[in-house]
Amino acid sequence: MDIEFIKKYETRAPRYTSYPPANLFNSSVNNDVYKEQITISNSQNPQNISLYVHIPFCPQLCNFCGCTTFFNSDKNRLNRYISALLKEIDTVAALIDKKRYVTQVHWGGGTPNALDFSIIKKVMDKFRSVFNFAPNAEIAMECNPAYMDFADIDNYASVGFNRLSLGIQDFDPVVLKNINRREPKHDVKQLVAYMHSLGMKGINIDLVYGLPGQTPESFTAAAKRAAECDADRIVTFPYAHVPWVKPAQKVLEKLGLPDADQKLHAFVSANQVLTSSGYNFIGMDHYCKPDDALSIAAKNGNLKRNFQGYCTAETTGQVYGFGATSITQLHGGYIQNIKNPDLYIETIENQNLAVERGYILSPSQIIVREAINELMCNGLLDFTQCAHKLGVTPDDVKTATAYDPSKFQTFVHDGILTITDNALTLRPNAFLAVRNIAVLLDPMMKDSEKMYSKTI
Repeated sequence: MDIEFIKKYETRAPRYTSYPPANLFNSSVNNDVYKEQITISNSQNPQNISLYVHIPFCPQLCNFCGCTTFFNSDKNRLNRYISALLKEIDTVAALIDKKRYVTQVHWGGGTPNALDFSIIKKVMDKFRSVFNFAPNAEIAMECNPAYMDFADIDNYASVGFNRLSLGIQDFDPVVLKNINRREPKHDVKQLVAYMHSLGMKGINIDLVYGLPGQTPESFTAAAKRAAECDADRIVTFPYAHVPWVKPAQKVLEKLGLPDADQKLHAFVSANQVLTSSGYNFIGMDHYCKPDDALSIAAKNGNLKRNFQGYCTAETTGQVYGFGATSITQLHGGYIQNIKNPDLYIETIENQNLAVERGYILSPSQIIVREAINELMCNGLLDFTQCAHKLGVTPDDVKTATAYDPSKFQTFVHDGILTITDNALTLRPNAFLAVRNIAVLLDPMMKDSEKMYSKTI
């Protein structure tokens, strides 16, 4: 984890959570196109089904957050939203082949765990009534520990939740106050231990660096404390300051934000703490215990990725999203719902679906997506294996990605990439530069003037 190496490869590029990136989604994709794509998806791979639920409400808005969230204290508004959500689930489920199995459910937001449990149970009961669940399905939720009691964990387990992600961000009360976020209601280490006692796995702690009040030393201390909590996974995200998109973030400028050099040192120091604590560095920002499913998948070359994060080949599937701003990820394209929850409610009530935009992939773009995903997740693009998955030839893969070995020579010279006639292999210590390499497999980037986040 060399700082000069990081600085050399610190440029701007897509995160490639999707391919093409979400900023290329367009309004030509509508409700009718979505219905057609759902039907087509029944005969496409993966056959597994992933379900995503977006709850765009929070009882308190954090002023660092870049997510699509809204303050909500109106019970009637919430009830209408849930009714619309259930109606959308019925509409989509009616178009999906009942022989297919749900292997993953993910609740995001917003603050879904701030909902009354009766609402969560109602949605989970609806899912089970219209879909078939695999016995080992991963059922997860993003949680703010400020609104979590031990009894809540019992309730979640009772309806099948077996993985929870805790949005800690930082343990320092001063930093949390600066970002208008409440402290955890209970000791995080005890919460994690209790989840483990119920058989939950893949328990996650999220940390954010670059927040006002943080220093490299304080964030390192936060990483150390997270490791002591014994979570299965720890994720370190850089704070993205975009006040032109999220005006609430302007408040943080007055408090003083760490500069780029401080953020860099915070990341490097936290990395050293977490890896020395026994966690494997997975992908670009995940740290996982060696026996965690993500570590095993990465070791075996079976790591996958979607908008909800890294996942395994066994649990991931085509993603069907529900709720305002949710994104559906199918073999043939992406469909995103209306972001505004009130307009989402009104549209669902009138039309059953609420598509705002999306993107339908061409055959060559499907090939590029697979190539980039393999490199981004597993550090290996084997042209023969990639071609076999898609039923094309290795030359088709090279043509679709405009592959030219000479474009990668800087990475080869720096010892972070090896090239053979049949494969690109990323060295284990080089995942921080993987976005830089992925860009060279993306023909669409040649003419793109879009601004993206920094690669490191």
